[in-house]
Amino acid sequence: MEWQPSIRWWTRALVVILLVGGAVPLAGCDRLYYKAMKKVGFEKRDILVKRVKEARESQTKAQEEFKTALERLKEIVDIEGGDLEKTHERLNRELERSEDRARDVHDRINGVRDVSRDLFKEWQSELGKYSDRTMRAESERELRETRRRTEALIASMERVEKKIDPVLRPLRDRVLFLKHNLNARALGALSRELTAMSRDVDALLVDMQQAIVEADAYLRTMEQTSTE
Repeated sequence: MEWQPSIRWWTRALVVILLVGGAVPLAGCDRLYYKAMKKVGFEKRDILVKRVKEARESQTKAQEEFKTALERLKEIVDIEGGDLEKTHERLNRELERSEDRARDVHDRINGVRDVSRDLFKEWQSELGKYSDRTMRAESERELRETRRRTEALIASMERVEKKIDPVLRPLRDRVLFLKHNLNARALGALSRELTAMSRDVDALLVDMQQAIVEADAYLRTMEQTSTE
């Protein structure tokens, strides 16, 4: 007889595809989300690790977008006799992608913050269920250490987040201005501003890289403690 998956099996598979893949919005339904994830073997700690990975990946992609947007801006300044309109169109597309990536970074950090808050609240409430004082003390120590590491990581991500808009804002202004002022005078003014803009982008990229390194270290620690 040919094996046919049950309705329950298909339901579990669909939950994994949608929830683990991040396709289901979490706002206003965290409790339902956690319950569904638990049914397929994911605890809040697993979700936290997953979201840190997503936040790290989002910042890695944002680095590339910001680099490319700055390169496109430099192309407009350096171009001689080329098609300024097409170059500006490419720059505008890069700006839009950078802004999309900035929103994604923001959402990913919020996701890490939300699940960490819920994890630690649950963990704290479960300490009272221990009858063995030694085991409770050990769990409490691990809670404090995990919370400390997580808060440090979130603080690092938030420092990066706060610097993104100050970098995007002048780029956004220049792209909008150049839309109607693709002339030698406008390009000359932009050329003089590029040094400061490049410095700001470079500083942001350094901060992003530091946050990515810290996320890697955090994930290694979480993986080690989960196997001990």
